[in-house]
Amino acid sequence: MKYLKDILYKVTINAVVGDTSVAVNKIEFDSRKIESNDVFVAISGTITDGHKYIEKAITDGAKSIVCETLPEILVDGITYIEVVNSNQALAYMASNYYEHPSENLKLVGVTGTNGKTTVTSLLYQLFKKAGYKVGLLSTVKIMVDNTTYKATHTTPDSLTINKYLKLMNDEGVEFCFMEVSSHGIHQRRTEGLKFAGGIFTNLSHDHLDYHETFAEYRDVKKTFFDQLPKDAFALSNLDDKNGLVMLQNTKARKLTYALKNYADYRAQILENEFSGLLLKVNDNELWTRLIGNFNAYNILAIYGASELLGLEKDEILRLISELENVSGRFQYFISDEKITAIVDYAHTPDALKNVLETINSIRTKNEELITVVGCGGDRDKTKRPKMAHIASALSTKVIFTSDNPRSEVPEVIIEDMEKGVEPQNYKKTLSITDRKQAIKTACQMAYSKDIILIAGKGHETYQEIKGKRFDFDDYKTVQEFLKQLQK
Repeated sequence: MKYLKDILYKVTINAVVGDTSVAVNKIEFDSRKIESNDVFVAISGTITDGHKYIEKAITDGAKSIVCETLPEILVDGITYIEVVNSNQALAYMASNYYEHPSENLKLVGVTGTNGKTTVTSLLYQLFKKAGYKVGLLSTVKIMVDNTTYKATHTTPDSLTINKYLKLMNDEGVEFCFMEVSSHGIHQRRTEGLKFAGGIFTNLSHDHLDYHETFAEYRDVKKTFFDQLPKDAFALSNLDDKNGLVMLQNTKARKLTYALKNYADYRAQILENEFSGLLLKVNDNELWTRLIGNFNAYNILAIYGASELLGLEKDEILRLISELENVSGRFQYFISDEKITAIVDYAHTPDALKNVLETINSIRTKNEELITVVGCGGDRDKTKRPKMAHIASALSTKVIFTSDNPRSEVPEVIIEDMEKGVEPQNYKKTLSITDRKQAIKTACQMAYSKDIILIAGKGHETYQEIKGKRFDFDDYKTVQEFLKQLQK
C-alpha cells in the first residue's frame, strides 16, 4: 500500500487541503484513466489544461488532486495539494511511487539535436555484447533487456519513464541509455531521476515551433547538465560551438570529445567508404561499419561513455567494430542493378547537410545523387526553405514530397520548401506530393551506380495525414520498387 504523504517527497508544495495519509492506488495525469483511489495530477499542457478535468477525475474515483491552482469549490473527503509546478511534481511523485528505480542502475542521458537515437541504441548494443543486462529508452523503441516495447515519444512522460525503469530493476538491468529531448527537459520529465552521466551530441536548427528562440532551445538543453550530480560525468562535443556552454555550470565531471580540437577523446578519420569508417581513436585504430563524419562523432561519444562506465579500452574497440547500423539511420542496401538506396531520419537542415556531405565525400561524382525529401506539418516552418536549399545544392536531382503533413496541406509545405531553391538549381528539382510515387519516380530515374537518398522519416513505419496514421515504411518501399524495376 502506498500513501499520498510518501509519494509527495521532494515536491514543492504551496498548500494542502485534506488528509495526506490517504492510500493511493496509482498516479494519473490523464483523467480518462482515473480509477478508484487514484491521485490525479492536473497539468497545463500545450494542447489542453488538466485543471479543467479535476471534477471529472473526482467523479471517476480520484481521492487526491495535485494542481497548480485550487478549484473554487472543494469537495469534502478529497485531498488537494497545490504545487508550484505540476510537471515537476509528477516527476518526483512518479519516482517515489516506483521506489526510485533510477538509483538502482546506471542511467545515462543523451541530448542534442542529432545523434541521440544512434548513440543510445549503439550503447545498448555494445553493453549487450559485453554481457550486461541493458535498458534503452529511445525514439525507436524501449528495451528492457531482451523485451521490446513500443516508443511513443523521444522522452516519455515521467510515469512511463519510471514504470520502465522499475521493470528494468525487476529484470536485473545494470545500465540504461536514454534519449533526453528538449521537450522532455522543458516539461520536467527527467527530474527526480539519478543520472550516472550525460552526453551532448550537437545543437542545430530544430524545434523552434516549440522553443521561441534558438537561445531558449540551447538553454533548455543546458539545464540537463546543470542538474547532473557531482558523481556523474558530463561528456560534450567540443567541436560544437555550444559544447563548452553545456559544461559551464555542471557539478559533474567534465569531459570532451572532438575530431577538430584537442579533447579527452579525439579521433582522426583515416578512411571513409560505404563499407565503413577507419578511425584513429586516441592513438588506437578502429574499424566500424558506420559511415560518415557524423558517425565518427557518435563513435567517439560511445567510446568515451563506455570507458567512463568502466569497460576496458581494448574491449570497447573490439565491440565497436561489431556494432550494426541503427534502423533508419544511414540504413542502406545495394540493389541487383548496383543502385545504392539510403534511408535516413535527417529531418533538420544540419542533419540533411551531414548526410549529403558524407555521401558526396564517398561517391565518385560520375553517378547521380537523387534525394527524396519532405518536411513535417505543424512543425517549425522556418527550416523548410533551408532543407530545400541544402538538398538542391548538394544533390544532382531532388524530389520534394510529403513527410508527415499532419493537419497541413502537403502542397503548401512543399511550396514553403521550394522558396529555398536558388535559381541555378531549379532544373534539378521536381515536386511529387505522394511520397510513395516520389520514391517510385526516384527509382525509375536511377541507373547503375546511382545513389538514392530518402530523408526525413527514417525508422518511422507510418505517415501521418489529417490526424490519421497510415502504414508507410521508406526502407521497404524503396526495396520493393528497386526489385520491380529492371533496366
